[in-house]
Amino acid sequence: MNYELLPPINAILNGTSAVLLVIAYVLIKRGHYRGHAYFILAALVTSTAFLTCYLIYHAHARATYVDVRFPDVPLALRQTYKWVLLLPHTLLAVVMLPMIVTSLTVAYRRRWATHRRFSPWTMWIWLYVSVTGVIIYWMLYHLFPGMQSAAQRVATAG
Repeated sequence: MNYELLPPINAILNGTSAVLLVIAYVLIKRGHYRGHAYFILAALVTSTAFLTCYLIYHAHARATYVDVRFPDVPLALRQTYKWVLLLPHTLLAVVMLPMIVTSLTVAYRRRWATHRRFSPWTMWIWLYVSVTGVIIYWMLYHLFPGMQSAAQRVATAG
């Protein structure tokens, strides 16, 4: 398998999840509960596919982007990428998983008051993680491909 195909697939899956979440949000605001549920489930499927592809890719990549030095990228951009974008993205991605399970569980049990209180937090965090996942991909592979090639040099040297 060509694992280098997975990062753009991951970006597409993240972007798709973001779009599906926005549609689900619009539907719930308009009172279309069934449509909202379908789009949330579709976002769950795309996010699950993303997580699967992400884990497969990183099981085969030996370097992480946090540990790599990027000499060709300005320091301010490296720091912004690492501390403003990547760190919150990663931390919220970890927090997001149990929040999604909780939101779906209370909805399945029809505990609507709890769902209405808790799920907006879940949706905004999920949306943030999906959008920043696309931005991280864009930065690594398109804006500053030197970041990606530096990571690959470290991976092949180690």
